[in-house]
Amino acid sequence: MTATTRLGLSLVVLSFAATAFGCSDPADVAGDYTVALTNRENGCNFDSWTVGNTSNNIPVTITQEGSSMSATVGGGAAVVLDLALGAHVYQGDVDGSHLSATLYGDRSATNGNCTFTYNSTFDADADGDFLTGEIRYTPATNGNPDCATIEGCVNRQEFNGSRPPQ
Repeated sequence: MTATTRLGLSLVVLSFAATAFGCSDPADVAGDYTVALTNRENGCNFDSWTVGNTSNNIPVTITQEGSSMSATVGGGAAVVLDLALGAHVYQGDVDGSHLSATLYGDRSATNGNCTFTYNSTFDADADGDFLTGEIRYTPATNGNPDCATIEGCVNRQEFNGSRPPQ
């Protein structure tokens, strides 16, 4: 086998591996989105969480550098996130047209000897100027047995959003 043949074969194998393992060039998802969301499961028993309630016209700005992205939530939703979690900016990655990001809460709460914060993650798929996905809120606990009532709970919202055409 010649060096040229080996190089060509290596490129084919690398291309196949990238496709098989989900590695692909990130879509351009940067922009100013208007998002609508709907409350779903209230597994963590949040006060004032009504399944089926919707919120519309939430401003979200996504910035992107290569496959790294951040999503900054604005308006009243930013105030709610700041009060509940202590922040309103998600950090994550774009793989192809899929976005995945986390907001690590720093607003501590206690339940007996359980100390915890809530983190929020979102997964979304981009299709041109549109995003659809879900947001999950989960506790990060100190592992104390008093945390048993919230350990593994999940609150979930579904969302969709759009940006002006690029």
